[in-house]
Amino acid sequence: MANCGFKTCGFFGYEMSREKSRGRQAMAARGLAIITIGLMLGGCFQSTLAPTSEASFKPRDKELLANAPYRKADIPSQYQRHIVTYHRKEAPGTIVVDSDARFLYYVLPDGKAIRYGVTVGEEALAWSGVAKVGRKEEWPAWTPTDAIKKREEVPSYVAPGPHNPMGARALYLYDGNRDTLYRIHGTNQPEYIGDAISSGCIRMTNEDVIDLYNRVKQGTYVVVLAPGQGDSPYNPQRVAAAHMTPD
Repeated sequence: MANCGFKTCGFFGYEMSREKSRGRQAMAARGLAIITIGLMLGGCFQSTLAPTSEASFKPRDKELLANAPYRKADIPSQYQRHIVTYHRKEAPGTIVVDSDARFLYYVLPDGKAIRYGVTVGEEALAWSGVAKVGRKEEWPAWTPTDAIKKREEVPSYVAPGPHNPMGARALYLYDGNRDTLYRIHGTNQPEYIGDAISSGCIRMTNEDVIDLYNRVKQGTYVVVLAPGQGDSPYNPQRVAAAHMTPD
């Protein structure tokens, strides 16, 4: 079972209205302009946009993603995959999730990391701590927990495929031999990357989760920072606030 699911009114009904969605896109565009100026003025943030490639896709990935039922989302630049200077001290190969900034880092050698934009859990549902990747799965099925079925109108089982909220890949987080029921996985709602709306799991675009899946081994450490503990210098809210001029 997985403690993940849609943030929806019903299985296929989006909670956000179209008007709210358009407003969010407009706010994102304004925020991106502020962030871009802030990064230029700051000068100390080193970030390179990592190209998206289908070279790592398997034939099944190409077939299923070519017919995905969701619209292709326009992911804001700051939540697209980047190679960045990494300021923390975790060892290369570690996954670090900064829920405050909506970023997941895969730590590289020499003070670098791959930074991915993610959807994180709502504050009341968010999980934090240290775990290990206990299992990996390609195109997983989804069996909602009883807790999710009480909160949301969802089926008892969803078969693998692009319509599945688990997406193209899943990394199952374990505490010793105990399944925490939290996952890092793909999504069928990529338009929510950068938001805090999930039932606790970490969602990535299917393209990004395939990339991460191919880098990660079973036993990889995963550090999920508690809400309010994120210290990313790339945090969009922090960068924007630092360069806002007072009225």
